[in-house]
Amino acid sequence: MEKRWIKNFDELAVTENRRLALEVAEAGLNAINTEQVVLDSIKIDNNILSIKGEKFDLSKFKKIKVVGFGKASCEAACALEKILGDKITEGAVIGLKKITCDYIETFAGTHPRPSEVNIEAGKKIFDMVNNSKEDDLVISIVSGGGSALLCYPENECEQGRKLYDVFLKSGKTITEMNMIRKHLSLLKGGGLAKVAYPATVIGIIFSDVPGDRFQDVASGPTYKDETTTDDVKKVIKDSDLGNFELIETPKDDKYFEKVQNFILVSNKIAVEAMALKSKELGLEPNIISTDLYDEVDESLKKIFSSQKDGTAIIAAGEPKLEVKTKGGSGGRNLYMALKTLKMGLIDDNSVFLPLASDGMDNSDSAGAIVDKNTIEKVEKLGLDLDDYIDRFDAYPIFQKSGDMIMTGPTGANVSDLMILLRRK
Repeated sequence: MEKRWIKNFDELAVTENRRLALEVAEAGLNAINTEQVVLDSIKIDNNILSIKGEKFDLSKFKKIKVVGFGKASCEAACALEKILGDKITEGAVIGLKKITCDYIETFAGTHPRPSEVNIEAGKKIFDMVNNSKEDDLVISIVSGGGSALLCYPENECEQGRKLYDVFLKSGKTITEMNMIRKHLSLLKGGGLAKVAYPATVIGIIFSDVPGDRFQDVASGPTYKDETTTDDVKKVIKDSDLGNFELIETPKDDKYFEKVQNFILVSNKIAVEAMALKSKELGLEPNIISTDLYDEVDESLKKIFSSQKDGTAIIAAGEPKLEVKTKGGSGGRNLYMALKTLKMGLIDDNSVFLPLASDGMDNSDSAGAIVDKNTIEKVEKLGLDLDDYIDRFDAYPIFQKSGDMIMTGPTGANVSDLMILLRRK
């Protein structure tokens, strides 16, 4: 039975179009259900571990270690325990909340700014992997949010906080920020593969990065990094980000010869499930992008220019948002919904639904659903859209209008998901 993710589904589904849009969103979230994806993708039979059809003979390994970092890591680790059980020798993962596992220690770290608990978990992971032998197997669960949650050495944590704060105001992409993060760490940018050498390493990837840049997920601990400190220095200088102590990432191919990465989840999986659900509901699906990085206004124009009657326009990505003032609330998705109202894009037959797949759009809300009902409520409340937009303060608007989508943390993270449904 599929899970109902949106806690206030019934309160939001006050029209048929709204209900359809919410059903499409639910399908996307169900497709990236961390526990179910692990159980469906990883099997064991007579000591043979199979991951998406690739087989590993566990009898060849003396120790099996499980490490992980990111918003999906704790849920994935506990699901992996259901498969491997006491074959796991030791493990440590850091996510946003602790979950009780039998063989793997879990940590609840902070995100997006790392803290002391992130360092504690990072040291535990580093020490566990660092003493690996040739006949050890290291399974690394890599998921979105891991760039902030995985933190080692200690000065990476300090620099990570500084980097996040200056980058938030720069309007640069997550790819550029992760490029820098790789060069602050002993574990990112292929660092984990080097530390684990000569063990066999399996990377289990839950991608939150738009497009196919899987080496950017959690800043690529199990991928060889093609960038150099010189590349990073240029980004830092061009954007006037300040001073950072940089580390060169591993370049020797030998560290990656026994590394295999498996992509279990990406935003493509989510949007394809959303498209399928749209079709089941009698709508014509149109996936316009899984790599939406444009400015918010430009992203909205791309989405709305594709609409026609009887369609569900579907997109995924992380539209660029340069926050120029302090004190606002809400994230990209709530801001996009707010700009939709301001730009006059909503008409009597359209519903727009942007949401964060992790359930937390820089707040306890996943996003918002907006239509003509929202416009009427905002007008009746006498809310000044320009004022809220100028302050990047979208949360109160939708709190007052009652149009926020509440899921709580989903335990998954595949970038933002956007649905524009138009049906007379």
